[in-house]
Amino acid sequence: MSFRQFAYNNVRRNLRAYIAYLLSSAFMVMLFFSYAVFVFHPAIRDAEMGARTAAGMTAASAIVYVFAFFFVLYSISAFLKSRNREFGILTILGTSPGQLRRLVFTENMMVGIIAILAGLAGGFPLSYAFLGLSTANLGEESLPMYLPVRALVLTAVAFFILFLVVSACTLIFLGRNQVLDLLQGSSKPKKEPKVSILLALFGASLLLIGLLALWVHLTPMSILVAAATGIAGTYFFYSQLTVLFVRLLKRNRGRLRQGVRLLWISELAYKLRDNARMLFLITVMTALASMSTGIVLAIDQTAREEYEKQPFSLIYLTFDEKADENSAIIRDTLEEQDIPYREIVQYRLYSTVNQENGQEHYLETMPLSVYNALAQLVQVPQAELAPGTALVVRTDTREAEPWSDGERVALQHAPQTWLTSKVMLQEKLGGLGNSSNLLIVPDDDFAQIREAAEQADGYTTYPSYWYDVPEWNDGVPGRDAPELTISRLIDERLSQADNTAGYLDSRGVQYIIVKQATMLFTFIGLFIALLFSLCAASFLYFKLHTELAGDARMYHALSRIGLSEIEMRRVASRQIAILFFVPIVVAAVQTMVVVRPFLTAVNIQVFFEPVLLASGGFLALQTVYFLLARWLYVRALRKVMV
Repeated sequence: MSFRQFAYNNVRRNLRAYIAYLLSSAFMVMLFFSYAVFVFHPAIRDAEMGARTAAGMTAASAIVYVFAFFFVLYSISAFLKSRNREFGILTILGTSPGQLRRLVFTENMMVGIIAILAGLAGGFPLSYAFLGLSTANLGEESLPMYLPVRALVLTAVAFFILFLVVSACTLIFLGRNQVLDLLQGSSKPKKEPKVSILLALFGASLLLIGLLALWVHLTPMSILVAAATGIAGTYFFYSQLTVLFVRLLKRNRGRLRQGVRLLWISELAYKLRDNARMLFLITVMTALASMSTGIVLAIDQTAREEYEKQPFSLIYLTFDEKADENSAIIRDTLEEQDIPYREIVQYRLYSTVNQENGQEHYLETMPLSVYNALAQLVQVPQAELAPGTALVVRTDTREAEPWSDGERVALQHAPQTWLTSKVMLQEKLGGLGNSSNLLIVPDDDFAQIREAAEQADGYTTYPSYWYDVPEWNDGVPGRDAPELTISRLIDERLSQADNTAGYLDSRGVQYIIVKQATMLFTFIGLFIALLFSLCAASFLYFKLHTELAGDARMYHALSRIGLSEIEMRRVASRQIAILFFVPIVVAAVQTMVVVRPFLTAVNIQVFFEPVLLASGGFLALQTVYFLLARWLYVRALRKVMV
C-alpha cells in the first residue's frame, strides 16, 4: 500500500468526521462560484444596476473567501485534536514527524480537492438559478446563459490556494506533543476551569466602553473604539465572565443538587471554557450579519413609511417662467393615460420667523387655502384663521420646536405685522415640506409676504404643482406598476422640453430606487448570512463530535451508577442548547445596541422590528441546527448507556 493509498484510506474511514466539513466547504465553493459567474457575465456591466451589483457581488465573494479560510483552518485543527490517539499509535509504530506531517497534508489536500470538484459540479446549476433569481429580485432583465470559463478558473485556483495554505498552516499543530499525551487523547483528565477576577472585570469594562462610545457621540473614531472594545470584550465574556457566572451558580448548593443540575452545571464550565474561542467567533459572525441585515431592513421599512406618508404621487418644483408649459406636459400625459388626478398649485416661500423671546426659525410659509386643500386630501381637520393670526403646524414630533398657543411672532418680510400663533400637530402632513414645521397664514397676508419677499430679495417666486392620483394610493408600487412607468414617461418628456425649468419628484421612483438598493444588499446578505449560519452550526457540530468520545465514557460510567436515559437526554440537551443559543442571544443584544445609534444618526427611528426580524431569522435557523445536532448527539450517547 502506497503512502497516498494510506492517506486515502484514512479519509475514507474518517468520513463520518469529514462529511460535515466536506459539505460545508463544497457549499462555500458553490457560493463563490455563483457570485463569480454573476460578476464575469458579459452583459452585467451594461445593465441598469450592473456596475453596482457586480461590485456588491465581488465584495460578497471576498467575504466568503476570507471566511472560508478561517473556517477551514479551525475545522482542520479540530480534526487533528480528535485524532491525537491515532497519531500517537502511528508514532509508536515508527512514523517520523516528517511522515506524519506529510500524511496530514495529503489528507487535507484530498479533502480540499474533493470539495472543489463537488462545489464546481453543484455550482453550475446553482449559478444559473442564481442568475435568474438575482435578476428577478434586482429588477434587471434576464441574463443569457454563457460558459463561465473565467469564473471556473478563478474559483478552482482560489480555493486550491486556500486549501494549500491552510494545509501548510496546520502542520504547526503537529510535533509539539509527547507520545503519552497523544495516546491519552481526549481521555486525559481536564483541569478545573480557572477564572481571573481582574480579567472578568476588564472584559466587562471593555463592553461598557464600547456601549458608551456608540451612545454618547457617534464619530468614526468612536465607531473604531466600539468595534475594538466590543470584539475584545466579547472574547473575555466567554472566556472569563461565563465561567465566573457558572462558579457563582455552583455556590448555591441547595439549588445545585436538585435533579440533574449538579451534572450539567458542573460540565457547563468546562464546555464554555473549551469552546470560548468558537463561541466568540460565532457571536461575532452572527452579530455582523444581524447588524447588516437589520440596517437594510430598517432602511427598507423607512422608505415604505415615507412613501405611505407622502400623499402626492408627483410634485413638480419650478425654477423659471416655463412653469405653466411644463405643468401642461404633466396634465396632458396623465389625461392621455386616462388617469384621474387632482392638481394643487402652491407658491413655495420660506420665511424667517422671530419669536418675542428672540429665537429665530426658518419655516415654510403656506396660504390658508392651500393648507385646507391639503388637509382635505389627507383627511385631517381644516383650519380657520382670523386676520392677523397664524397657525404653526408641527409635522414631526422628533424635532420639537418651542412654540406655544397665543404666542406672538413676526415674519422677516412683514416685520410690522405681529401674528398670534396657534400650534397644531399633524404628522400626516410630514411629507409636504422640507422642514418639520409649517407656518400657515391667511391668503391676503401670504400675498403681501410674497410680494415683500420678492421686492426685498430680488427674485421671483415660482409655483409648485402637486398631483394626487387616487389610483396610485393602494400601497407601495411593484416594479412594473403604472405609477412608475407613467412617472418615468413624464420625467422623460419634461427633460426633452427643458431640463432646467424644474424638478420632478416622484414618490414611486424614489421608493423603487431605495428598494432596488436594499434588495441588492438583502440578496447578497441573505446568502452570506446563510453561509455564516451554516458554518456556525458546523463549528458546533465539529466540537461536539471531537468531544463525543470523552462524553461517551462519562455517560457510560454514570449510567452504571444509576443515570437513566431520560436524565442523560435532559443533561445533554441543556448543554447543547446553551452552546447553540447563547451566541444568538448575545449577538441579538449587541445588534440592538449597535444598530440604534447608527440608524438614529441618519434620522431613521425604526430599529426594533428590523433587528428583531433579523435576529429571529438566525434563531430559527439555529433551532433547526440544534434539533439535528441534538438528535445525532443523543443517538450516539444512547448506544453507551447501560
